[in-house]
Amino acid sequence: MSNDDSTNEPERDRREVLREKAKLVHVKQSRARLARRSALVVTAVAAVAVVAVVVSWAIGSAADRPQLSPENTADDGFAVSSISGAVQGASDETLDMQAAPPADDEAQGEATAPAPTATAEPPVDIRVYVDYLSPAAREWQIANVQQLSSWVGQGAVALSYHPVSMLTAKSNGTKYSLRAASAAACVATYSPDTFFAYNNELLSKQPAVDSDGFTDKELATLAIASGVGDPKKVRSCIEEESFSTWVKSVTERAISGIPDADGVSLTGTPMVLVNGEQYVGSLSDPAEFSQFVLTSASDAFYKTQSPTPTPTP
Repeated sequence: MSNDDSTNEPERDRREVLREKAKLVHVKQSRARLARRSALVVTAVAAVAVVAVVVSWAIGSAADRPQLSPENTADDGFAVSSISGAVQGASDETLDMQAAPPADDEAQGEATAPAPTATAEPPVDIRVYVDYLSPAAREWQIANVQQLSSWVGQGAVALSYHPVSMLTAKSNGTKYSLRAASAAACVATYSPDTFFAYNNELLSKQPAVDSDGFTDKELATLAIASGVGDPKKVRSCIEEESFSTWVKSVTERAISGIPDADGVSLTGTPMVLVNGEQYVGSLSDPAEFSQFVLTSASDAFYKTQSPTPTPTP
């Protein structure tokens, strides 16, 4: 019995030693896992804190930036109050296109379509939704600038432009469409008499789609060359892009639905509304547009007349 006990004693000692070693290894592994978990938690908390700081900074910056709205607006557009300098500032290409002779007698008849008649209150309301990077908007403006100038000068129409920014992503990241519309709003606010001239310059000298477009400084220089009345304010407004947030808002509103246009919403530019009815004719034919305006003016005139009573037998 005593010999057996002495024989098993070393074996028990070895097992105890192994158990102690296993316990130590287990403790070390547990501590390592706990350390890793703690590090992950600290990292996650730090990341959340950084994100919170960035978001707070962005919100604070947005809150600090004034959400400016331009003056002289009506239904998110700018009424043309003066046409001085607009046609004179047109390019040679513009004048050549407008002066092109008609191809035949029928075209001659269309080209000489009568203009709307001037009245104390213009019966024809023309609203133009324009993106300054839209080639189609440029085409329409070039074709119609002379007769628009004539109608406004005669008091025959109430003309307004509504700058929007549907092609903001088409200028290599410079957001030219948005910046140009904001610049137009600056001119309409601080020098409304030159808005039509500047609007015409932006379209007739339009940069190509997918190009960088004019810089803010170049947009301001173009505005000053158009004869703005307060160059310092206009330049500051344009270079600071003061009305870019407003342009985004009016673009979203127009896409949702245009007021007083029977469910019409903005899907592309130019969108030209005559007394609330969308013009869908040729963009390059001023005679066709003139006939559309004349028809609309006639309809507006007859709608305002009281019906003649029928004589009683």
